Amino acid sequence: MSSIKKLASQTFWYGFSNIFGRFLNYLLTPLLTTIFASQKYGDISILFASAAFLQVIYTYGMETSYFRFSNLYPEKEVYNTGLSTLVLTSVLLTAILFIPVQSLANYMEIGSHPEYIKWVLLIVALDTLAVMPFSKLRHEGRPRKFAFLKILNILINVSLVIFFLVFCKGQHEKGAENFWAVLYNPSIDIGYVFIAQLAASAVTLLMLWKEIMSFSFSWNGKLIKEMLVYSAPLVIVGFGGMINETIDRFMITSMYPGSSDAARSANGIYSANTKLAIIITLFISAFRMGAEPFFFKQSTNEGAQRTYARVMKFFVLTCCLCFLSVMLFLDGWKYFMGVKKHPEYLEGLKVVPLLMLGKIFLGIYYNLSIWYKLTNKNLVAAYVTIAGALITIGFNWLLIPRIGYMGCAIASFLCYGFMMVISYTLGQKYYPVPYAWKKLLAYIVICILLFLVHQLFRAYSPNVWLTHGFGILLSIAFLVFVARVEKNEFVKIKNALSR
Repeated sequence: MSSIKKLASQTFWYGFSNIFGRFLNYLLTPLLTTIFASQKYGDISILFASAAFLQVIYTYGMETSYFRFSNLYPEKEVYNTGLSTLVLTSVLLTAILFIPVQSLANYMEIGSHPEYIKWVLLIVALDTLAVMPFSKLRHEGRPRKFAFLKILNILINVSLVIFFLVFCKGQHEKGAENFWAVLYNPSIDIGYVFIAQLAASAVTLLMLWKEIMSFSFSWNGKLIKEMLVYSAPLVIVGFGGMINETIDRFMITSMYPGSSDAARSANGIYSANTKLAIIITLFISAFRMGAEPFFFKQSTNEGAQRTYARVMKFFVLTCCLCFLSVMLFLDGWKYFMGVKKHPEYLEGLKVVPLLMLGKIFLGIYYNLSIWYKLTNKNLVAAYVTIAGALITIGFNWLLIPRIGYMGCAIASFLCYGFMMVISYTLGQKYYPVPYAWKKLLAYIVICILLFLVHQLFRAYSPNVWLTHGFGILLSIAFLVFVARVEKNEFVKIKNALSR
């Protein structure tokens, strides 16, 4: 239980940085959807989706390889070799991708702004150089500095977006003749979003100077070969993961029935509504920050499998609470999309339940994935991810022309559900863990039923305050039910925390 206490402590700090910081970043959604119509917001979404794909290629699984091989080789040697490799490949990839920038911009229908793509490439390169220093902080159990820098990054990003697109733009539109008005150039338009993120990434890298100064360029051929062999399947896993997360944005713009402008608008609506799954996404991100090094270190302890099973239980319970906190109060969350000025974003609310359930499945899959990392069967995980990506692409291809972006939500739900089930099945074969899967499945089903009951009440009660009050009662009922079922488990946790 003390190991779970440590994981909880570290996850708190990683979670604090992710939830607080990214929630601040999330507050940009109502700002950006108010300033920009759905078409331009769709362009922002496509460019950041492209960055997510590139991040997988730039990092090629070095982060996980670092955690794995730091237990087999001297940590400093692994750190130096990994970071040396990332520096070389980041410079090379960025130089190569700068060449066809204009052609890429034309293809993405932003031909008059090729600089947007250049800025995105530089963001990816800087974030890649920060991967190993951040991994070092996680490996050394220094979540406070990790949290501080992550929050600082987002504070800079949010502050600069507000500075340029609210303050400076406001001064410019008023016709003010001052320095602030001159700073705003209308032709840059959505580019200020990328400039803000680029500045934040640069400052973050500078703030990691101690970890960077501890680095010395070195090349251990044997070690890097082992790291690359280990991480190669993880690139497929990561790339498949990005396909599952972002390919729908690209497929909407090319397959949505109607004009090109209608497709870009639909992409903006869908992308804005995916942000309503932010609570589960933030929790999953926070958990992964603490869980990956924790799982590797626990693997040599007696009873590790029981620890993993207990962690899974609390993970699923937290995801269930996240689901209810959004779905039972959706009437309030929808205002985070700038719907007063651009009401078209409301059309996409129907995708939120499926997206949130899909995120729960994804989080469970991440928990289950420890089996292939510990048994060196990363290639099996690659096959699972490829199968998931094929499901995503296939159902998007089939459904988008018929039901629009609702097809994307269905594809996401089916993909993550499949990956969760197949990963559990294979994991129990190669690395059995005594997960209480019947109980976990029951918790998820109960949450879905509570949501459906709330929807029925909402249909017959036009009063939003009554609807919210009923949502609170349902949430309390779920908490009381869990407290009674897991009474003995909570007592163990209380005793562990009091030591």
